[in-house]
Amino acid sequence: MDTSRLLRTTGTVIAAAGLLLSGCTSASSGSSAAASSGAASRTGPGAEPGASRSAGAQSPEPTAIPAALAPYYAQKLTWRDCGAPGFQCATMKAPLDYAHPGNGQDIDIAVARKAATGPGKRIGSLLVNPGGPGGSGIGYLQAYAGIGYPAPVRARYDMVSFDPRGVARSAPVDCLTGPRMDAYTQVDQTPDDAAERAKLVTTFKEFAAGCEAKSRRVLPHVSTVEAAKDMDMLRAVLGDKKLTYVGASYGTFLGATYADLFPTRVGRLVLDGAMDPARPALELNRDQTEGFETAFRSFARDCAKQPECPLGHGDPDEVAERLKEFFRKLDAQPVPSGDPARPLGESLATTGVIAALYDQAAWPQLREALKDAMNGEGAGLLGLADSYYERDAHGKYANLMYANAAVNCLDQPPAFAGPEDVEKALPSFQKASPVFGAGLAWASLNCAYWPVKATGAAHRAEAKGAAPIVVVGTVRDPATPYKWAQALAAQLDSGVLLTYDGDGHTAYGRGSDCIDTAINQYLLEGTPPQDGKKC
Repeated sequence: MDTSRLLRTTGTVIAAAGLLLSGCTSASSGSSAAASSGAASRTGPGAEPGASRSAGAQSPEPTAIPAALAPYYAQKLTWRDCGAPGFQCATMKAPLDYAHPGNGQDIDIAVARKAATGPGKRIGSLLVNPGGPGGSGIGYLQAYAGIGYPAPVRARYDMVSFDPRGVARSAPVDCLTGPRMDAYTQVDQTPDDAAERAKLVTTFKEFAAGCEAKSRRVLPHVSTVEAAKDMDMLRAVLGDKKLTYVGASYGTFLGATYADLFPTRVGRLVLDGAMDPARPALELNRDQTEGFETAFRSFARDCAKQPECPLGHGDPDEVAERLKEFFRKLDAQPVPSGDPARPLGESLATTGVIAALYDQAAWPQLREALKDAMNGEGAGLLGLADSYYERDAHGKYANLMYANAAVNCLDQPPAFAGPEDVEKALPSFQKASPVFGAGLAWASLNCAYWPVKATGAAHRAEAKGAAPIVVVGTVRDPATPYKWAQALAAQLDSGVLLTYDGDGHTAYGRGSDCIDTAINQYLLEGTPPQDGKKC
């Protein structure tokens, strides 16, 4: 089975660049997806740069295009072939700093499209985002959305995406060498004593220092607000009066931010696997921890029914205890993985398990990988972890984790100020997830040492006056808990909640005819589903 394909998702929300990321999202949708890896806990949404906002609503941008931005909005893209048959690529100029546009400090935003195939009259451009933050929109478009979205949608829309600033082809954030990143992913994320806590803190500080040294110019300017402004510029450059958009996981926060800033330019927006912009970083991370526990229990119930479940055949509590015991053994003594420099320890094993929880389609692979690891062969779980971190066979990492940290740490103040805060919060995280709670709590510490102060804060997304916005929530979504979709739909002035009673991260294109039909009808005809519809 192709691990890298299996663990690509239609959306990701990723840890605040802690040692664990958990949906590209990242990570994971199943068999048909192809974006960034999973997400375990992110620090959350942002507000206008330069103005730390409370949970109040965000002010929209002026209706008229500011004069200083007019040349950017009027630019013409030069399209060229870009290696994937049927796709074209271009580069869009945007201000590095929206507070000082036109000062000669621009940033190049990479864009790709696949023209509407017909039959039927072209509606316009459909912009897609796979989540993250840090997921490559162009990679997602070329590997999945541009060829795998429903044919009637691709027939009527130019399929378009972009790599947000700081991601992949758009002034990518860089932080560590491959070997240093290998070491980073192996550090113990459940410290047992003062020495292990100190080592973890040092690791976070070294990560932050590496990002500052390699990416100083771009780090202050990769917020979600700035990406949303780039998205409006792209809308105009493409010739669309209003934005039509499908965003998954973190892409829902990007979409909600756009709607808040530009409510009169909202066309047909689908926010799938929704985040709640009003929740501060600590609550977001703890909610996701609970979400992964819910997903694990679904896996545990299924595993216990299988004749060769490596975790036994008891109830979910018994299965969870066996997994915890296995993690404890790995903490004390890693097992061989096929890579002498990277034996399978607790950290990499936990990441591999979390990666597979994004999609039911990965459960058989997870059972097999756990069985092998418990018999002393860790290659399977290491492969899952590598796919999650976007590490290739040559030891090179994509910039997913680096961009993830840069965006998250700018979008909200850190969940914790130091190790003492984590210690105080540990009981609540362990209550949320006896299996993953400690690791995800400590992963949430990373932004405490970030070199750039946060410019955003938790805030309500209301988008007053916007056209209907469809918010999709999956009842047992591990990375974006269902209550977030309920909250976002309630906050949005024109929010419409569509519910999928199922497992896995995100819902569109995952096999539910009910969900797909409702979203396709909205995109093609402009008719949203009835608010509260359940599939």
